[in-house]
Amino acid sequence: MSGIARRLYRGEIDVDFVGRQKLWYSLSAVLLLVSIAGLVVNGLNLGVEFKGGSVFSFKAPTANIEQVRATFAEAGAHQVIAQTTQNGWRVTTESLPAEQVTAVQKAVATEFKMPPAQVNLQVIGASWGGQVANKAIIGLIVFMLAIILYLTLAFEWKMALAAVVALLHDLVITAGVYAWSNFEVTPATLLGFLTILGYSLYDAVVVFDMIKEVTAKLGTTSKLTYTEAANNALNHTLIRSLNTTLVAILPVAAILFIGTTLFGAGTLKDLSLALFVGMLVGTYSSLCVATPLLVTLKEREPRYQALARRIASHGGSSGIKTVRQPVTASAAGGAGPAAGKRKKK
Repeated sequence: MSGIARRLYRGEIDVDFVGRQKLWYSLSAVLLLVSIAGLVVNGLNLGVEFKGGSVFSFKAPTANIEQVRATFAEAGAHQVIAQTTQNGWRVTTESLPAEQVTAVQKAVATEFKMPPAQVNLQVIGASWGGQVANKAIIGLIVFMLAIILYLTLAFEWKMALAAVVALLHDLVITAGVYAWSNFEVTPATLLGFLTILGYSLYDAVVVFDMIKEVTAKLGTTSKLTYTEAANNALNHTLIRSLNTTLVAILPVAAILFIGTTLFGAGTLKDLSLALFVGMLVGTYSSLCVATPLLVTLKEREPRYQALARRIASHGGSSGIKTVRQPVTASAAGGAGPAAGKRKKK
């Protein structure tokens, strides 16, 4: 494994991402179906900020979660979600009437030996969460339109379409993870969703920029098809994508797995899970979804179909394997000797 890792980071290994597009499409289809099934069957566990409810906070260092839940249940609360925080306990219930709130406060005070006044109450209405959700949807629509406009102007509409499909792919899978894991969806989760959109777009733009450079001078005399040139460009950005993901995901993983378990940073897990899943899926989609989809669209253009037929007629696609060369626009177009250097299988 160490030898493979060294060869990978030296750029000595080529991965046929585009040639295995059926594998990636099948894998993505399975992930999307599982995610959609989770959303349909389980739905999202919306936090109190979205559906409204009563939030009780108090300090009881010797209490455990079973005691807290039992105390609230005996006082008449049904939907009890108990969490530990740095300041004590945070317990969320459904919206309770005033007399039941008083009963809960008295029950908690009696069970954990404290004055009822130390059991703080915060009532949250569902309308506030609805406003947050509406603003998040508006932000998502504006973000998508801005992406389409930018990529269309900077690159072309086919790259914009491939990038948007990859972004939607990332969102659905991340939402599916929340549905199956039953993690609570809070406003912090929405911020995480919007953040992973930017990260996924960044990775896709890096790849597309290299593909644009490599394929800029593909013509009738080129010795590479669009598929081969795009795959060559993708391999040259592979290490950059992996390094960026690794550096970005380490602190997120620390928050998710260490901060929430050892230090009780419960309020951060909603954000960190979205970032953790989104970064992994975003890297995968930029390499295995966006680029193969772009190649599928581009290979339907008459000039690239003609180029592929010409190379195939000379045996280029069946008996010759491209040797990986430093990526430059001239190399991709066949102007230099390195562009056409090949070896027999």
